[in-house]
Amino acid sequence: MSTLRKARERPVEHDARTDEPDKRKLRREFLAVRNGLTEDVVRETGDTLAERALDLPELARARTVAAYVSVGSEPGTLALLDALRARGVRVLLPALLLDNDLDWGEYAGPDSLARIQHGAKMALFEPSGERLGPDAVTGADVVLLPGLAVDARGMRLGRGGGSYDRVLARLERAGARPALVVLLYDTEVVTRVPAEPHDRPVHAVVTPSGVRRFTSA
Repeated sequence: MSTLRKARERPVEHDARTDEPDKRKLRREFLAVRNGLTEDVVRETGDTLAERALDLPELARARTVAAYVSVGSEPGTLALLDALRARGVRVLLPALLLDNDLDWGEYAGPDSLARIQHGAKMALFEPSGERLGPDAVTGADVVLLPGLAVDARGMRLGRGGGSYDRVLARLERAGARPALVVLLYDTEVVTRVPAEPHDRPVHAVVTPSGVRRFTSA
């Protein structure tokens, strides 16, 4: 069976409780599957995700999109970033701060990215230009959130650093209501992931096989 086919099959359905050890266990499981994907699969998936995402009405209307640069075996985002920029969309990318909060800068093409090593954490590609401040995200029409999984309620399982919990809290405090969208592999849309009271559902998930929307967001 090809790796791409495995990446697109219906996943084993998780029905986890809400304690942190279960979150850590699920993260390890999803990351193990991602780490088994080839570069060709990751690249092909990124191209397909860009096609799917560009059909979203929210992105078609958007003037500003807060996104991120995928790293490693994450579902690829670069094709989508370049396509949005070609449309004339202002694309904001995060820069990780020492306290795990996020600053933002504008994407001006691949040459505007700098590879930043954050201690023992994974190196990230961040905008090399002017920093716009953590509140810049509140002006986005769409926010693309990284994640490891989304469940049937639209609840997202992140990597556990808390950076995007801060982003979502900042949006709520500002009264901002951007569309929240996650890009995932098909196997990462599951029945249930652990959720806590502060977690917020996303509006849609885009996978290579299509788009799923959530009415609770």
